[in-house]
Amino acid sequence: MQKSILAVSAAASLLAGCGSPKQTLHVFTWADYIDDELVKEFEEANDCRVVIDIFDSNETMLAKIQAGATGYDVLFPSSYMVAKLGRDGMLEKIDKSRIPNLANIDPSYVKCALDPDMTYGVPYMVTYTGIAYRDDKLSGDLAPAHSWSVFENRPDLKGRMTILGDMRETIGAALKYRGHSLNTTNAAELAEARDTVIRWKKNIAKFENEQYKTGVAGGEFLLVHGYSGDIGQTQFDAEGNLAPDRNHVQFFLPEEGFSLSCDEMVIPATAPNKDLAYKFIDFIHDGRVAAQNMGYTAYWCPNTAAKKILEEENPDMAANPTLFPSEEDLARAEVINDLGDALSLYTKVWDEVLAADAK
Repeated sequence: MQKSILAVSAAASLLAGCGSPKQTLHVFTWADYIDDELVKEFEEANDCRVVIDIFDSNETMLAKIQAGATGYDVLFPSSYMVAKLGRDGMLEKIDKSRIPNLANIDPSYVKCALDPDMTYGVPYMVTYTGIAYRDDKLSGDLAPAHSWSVFENRPDLKGRMTILGDMRETIGAALKYRGHSLNTTNAAELAEARDTVIRWKKNIAKFENEQYKTGVAGGEFLLVHGYSGDIGQTQFDAEGNLAPDRNHVQFFLPEEGFSLSCDEMVIPATAPNKDLAYKFIDFIHDGRVAAQNMGYTAYWCPNTAAKKILEEENPDMAANPTLFPSEEDLARAEVINDLGDALSLYTKVWDEVLAADAK
């Protein structure tokens, strides 16, 4: 009996010594999208753990959430998907009083924001989608035209090109190539875009969302459809410094037009740790933190304090057109918008693209 009491007492002492378990912040985001050092800094400052899961497209993220994944505290969807999630009642309305660093949000962001009032989401990074290529292999007469036509008119690059496996981005690219809005709901225009992408399929190695950047940096691929930040990451070293040879990777925004989107930080309505989620969003928009994160991701965070720091500490990156395009280039951009129920038109077209044989 006494032995039993002693055992219970020892167990109680051991549990008391362990203290309360650490809080955990569950984040669902894109690959290579936040500096690991900043994650560690946030964990130490808040005595918590951050667990990060990765998705490769907005639709993949949506499917998982719709399937019942309710344990996430912060998601990083693009603006058009934020609009859908908010409309469907799946997001917490942002309490701006809990995010003091919103004072750092760049006013120029409003020009490309679907929700400038930040009802459901806080901007994280702005991206432009274009084409990157190896200028050591494709120069002179072999240099690519600054047009989406390269996927159709360069059979010499067959098997050495990739296109994003992202429904809105790739159908949108074909729509811009054919002179249409990337938000069209016109059936004939969408059919034209579908047939265009199917023709592109015969020349590409694959639809690819993640490995294309290392592929073009290493020379496996010579020309790729990709996000500005992903390509920027191939042009800078791990410390955010311009690589001596830029890995021979160049980036352009096609003359017919291109997509612009903002990934936002949102809090699901079912988030188990909303207080920590607000702290995380506020942390991300601290000027020093945002500047360091831009150096890591090579995307533009619309944070005025961070841009000032970047200009002072890393002028090469601040001047890089892959991250910060000219006003002339940006004039050709179109923001990917929420299509509501019409999104099903794109889903149908995309399924047909994936199922079709290359023509």
